[in-house]
Amino acid sequence: MVLERQGTPLVEREMPVPQAGPGSVRLRVAACAVCRTDLHVVDGDLPRPRLPLIPGHEIVGVVDAVGRDVQGIAVGDRVGVPWLGWTCGACGYCRTDRENLCPDARFHGYTLDGGFAEYVVADARFCFGIPEDVEDAHAAPLLCAGLIGYRSYRAAGPGRRLGLYGFGAAAHIITQVAVHEGREVYAFTRPEDEESQAFARRLGAVWAGAADQAPPEPLDAAILFAPVGALVPAALRAVSPGGTVVCAGIHMSEIPAFPYEILWGERLVRSVANLTRRDGEEFFALLADVPILTEVRTYPLARANAALDDLRHGRLQGAAVLVPSSPGGGGSR
Repeated sequence: MVLERQGTPLVEREMPVPQAGPGSVRLRVAACAVCRTDLHVVDGDLPRPRLPLIPGHEIVGVVDAVGRDVQGIAVGDRVGVPWLGWTCGACGYCRTDRENLCPDARFHGYTLDGGFAEYVVADARFCFGIPEDVEDAHAAPLLCAGLIGYRSYRAAGPGRRLGLYGFGAAAHIITQVAVHEGREVYAFTRPEDEESQAFARRLGAVWAGAADQAPPEPLDAAILFAPVGALVPAALRAVSPGGTVVCAGIHMSEIPAFPYEILWGERLVRSVANLTRRDGEEFFALLADVPILTEVRTYPLARANAALDDLRHGRLQGAAVLVPSSPGGGGSR
């Protein structure tokens, strides 16, 4: 499924099977989750993608070809491919464990072809092993919603009361991590979205309400998964002095002016950008101890536009996942 021009639907195309070059592997895609970043690329919120482009960066598949100089991955291995697809390894950021900020970084589904396809080629160094007991469709959201959620969760600090604004794919994963670690989760959704509020409570949130409501207790930290700039001052008002507000999205609408008094008291606003391979290693190691069940709705590859539209209009609980081999789709598991 190809993006030919931003702001237009994806187009189904028959293309040559890509070849695995030096240092890379080719995967037969088993599942690719649909991320809000895919929406930002398709809709034109993120400028200058490589066009034409195959979107998708939450990819699970089986290696069916290995290029030369690849170590540690063999044909038949099941691996995951995330947003970050290549870094230079030489700049100051790469040399100081901050490869997520590499100015020459390349990203699947943005500057590299991604997983809305039957095959994808990826740099072997940026592939992760996937826990054997997690099915393909349920593993796919872990590659971005899980990884970016985890990086945001660490950035929020160790406080006990954690607010999550926007209860989608990332929030429903991180809620399970936070509850497992004994933290209190407060979920904020659209005012009319009682279904997501009930979903959050089922996953262990101690409170769920509208984003314009004040929580019943001051928060120690808040993570904004919804790309809505107006939520920044709302979250600042909700956190205690010394609290942190983490903006997790790669794109956000304009942040309105707000009074200094809601920032004062050593409150902190910070963003999270991309991910590192260390994030992946830590997160997938964590899954050995934290039982996470992702809520997914599957779609056949040819219905990628429908999946994007359901995400765009908030018609999902959890994550949409494209399954290239699926003849039907639309079912939840």
